[in-house]
Amino acid sequence: MDINLTLIGQTIAMIVFVWFCMKFIWPPLLGAIEERQEKIAEGLAAADKGQEKLEQASAEAEQIVADARKQATGILDQAHARANEIVAEGKADGVKERERQLAAAKAEIEQEANRAREELRGQVSAIAIASAEKILRREIDEKQHGDILGKLAAEL
Repeated sequence: MDINLTLIGQTIAMIVFVWFCMKFIWPPLLGAIEERQEKIAEGLAAADKGQEKLEQASAEAEQIVADARKQATGILDQAHARANEIVAEGKADGVKERERQLAAAKAEIEQEANRAREELRGQVSAIAIASAEKILRREIDEKQHGDILGKLAAEL
């Protein structure tokens, strides 16, 4: 193998090219690669943070929905209890009103019965007096007397 001037020229050109690349091309290229790596790492970190925030927000939303359901259930239970109270009050008021009307009706019936008795007593008294007058006005034998009493009994 002969070392000639071409080989030395090529070696020198190669060394200059490598030195030039390492001095002027390699540092900006490494800087760009490192910058890109940092951006990718930041992006991945932001994505992880976003995922965590999303999971956190989902958990909070589920908690809010659960709380809202509990609150709605409580409100419904209160509404049912109040409705039952209103129904019970209505029934109690209905019973009181029925008892009041029943007492009023009984009192009215009692008054009517008393009035009818008084009227009947008056009529019986009038009939008795009329009968006594008839008996006293005419002279009657026992047979007529029995007939008159029978008619009076039938009238009563």
